[in-house]
Amino acid sequence: MFPLSGSQPRLNDHDGASRHAAANRWQSLRVLFVHRDADEVDSCLQELKKAEFAVHADIVLTLGQCVEQLRKESFDLIVAEYPSPNWSGSQALQVLQQVVRSVPLVFVAASLRRESRAALAANGAYDFIEPEHMEHLPMAARRALEEKKLREELAQAEKTSANAEARYRALVDNPTYGICRVDAKGKFGYANAAFLSMVGYTSREEFLETDFARDVIRDPEVRDRWIECLRNVGEMEGFEMECLRKDGATVKVRLSGRGVYTGSGAFDGYEMIVGDVTEQEAREGRLREQAESDSLTGLANHRRLFEVLHTEISRSKRTGREFALMLLDVDQFKKINDKYGHLVGDRALCRLADALRSCCRSIDTAARQGGDEFALVLPETGAADAALVGERICELLGKDSEEPALSVSVGVAAYPRDAESVGTLLYAADAALYEVKGKRIRFVSMGLKRQAATNGELREECKSTKQASGKL
Repeated sequence: MFPLSGSQPRLNDHDGASRHAAANRWQSLRVLFVHRDADEVDSCLQELKKAEFAVHADIVLTLGQCVEQLRKESFDLIVAEYPSPNWSGSQALQVLQQVVRSVPLVFVAASLRRESRAALAANGAYDFIEPEHMEHLPMAARRALEEKKLREELAQAEKTSANAEARYRALVDNPTYGICRVDAKGKFGYANAAFLSMVGYTSREEFLETDFARDVIRDPEVRDRWIECLRNVGEMEGFEMECLRKDGATVKVRLSGRGVYTGSGAFDGYEMIVGDVTEQEAREGRLREQAESDSLTGLANHRRLFEVLHTEISRSKRTGREFALMLLDVDQFKKINDKYGHLVGDRALCRLADALRSCCRSIDTAARQGGDEFALVLPETGAADAALVGERICELLGKDSEEPALSVSVGVAAYPRDAESVGTLLYAADAALYEVKGKRIRFVSMGLKRQAATNGELREECKSTKQASGKL
């Protein structure tokens, strides 16, 4: 539990020289967390740090503290858990109405029902992040900063009397964000060049003949929610949808907009800022992949392995089904490096990585822990099946004609039969692996009393234990 507002710690993901050295390339971001879970807050900060944000964060526990903190300081983003025993749904909506017009609010919410999500979005919620997909938070933060900057520039342009029209026109015609106006019937009244490019039109006149709701919004359900949100609330932030291009392809966009009214108060249509997030999401995906991948082999890295193990343990607790962890290392790897050189050694690691990929299902995760140590996570896999996978990997390497010849030692442990946590599961598999060292056997499985001395013995043992209920 964090201290109350006024005595809460100020979190900073850079210090002294590091912050100074990165000042030119790290984008500053001020975040207010309304959250009670220190681990979840830390997970948010780690994802933002990986995305190269210089984060300055404050933490409060209740809505009242949130409002008070907003009076004292300015923030770029609010990240709040939902639901929370410290606030009810109606309270959340009231706070949204108070603060969301100036600070985007992102909810960290698991299994949020559609009606709850719709109610929060209609009252101005900027985005929703599931705890198991915290890597989406940097995208929300980056969009919030970009849209804030654009809104500020547009507002400033409109306020400057002498050059208001010229500045506004320059912003309207910017190449990054689309800007358009749609009348109350859904017909386009204006679209800048950036928006025309997004939807694949070269002729403004041809495009203005289209109907936004009918011809551009791909999903009818999204169309209804978009219209309802604008008409009931009058504005929206961070609304994502897929739009149809002229050529039939789709582009994912993010909308910010407001309703436009006549002098008499009659609804007259919408004005919107539109950002193409297709490429940005692909770029974020590549960054996440790089952060979770081993640079040499392309397999998952040590960090990703731990995430998968935590996920599989949670799944096993829900379903009651076991899963297996296999640890492998290359036999005599140091001698290969010494005799053939490190380039051949690196190639040997890649050959083992290829063998793991060949023996993996789509739900399996192959990872390189470091050095010549590898791991394979096999969801919903019991003793006999894991043994067969180990045999296939060994046989595949045995058939490889590339020099030098490779062999591996393998240790296997199963959850929950051999362990009760990630740490004990890794220890069990590691103990099985090191039992192999110095012995003329391929692998040891925790719980098996007999050990295979040859391929034939291993195969017979796999067959005899395939239906067994004992540990692998």
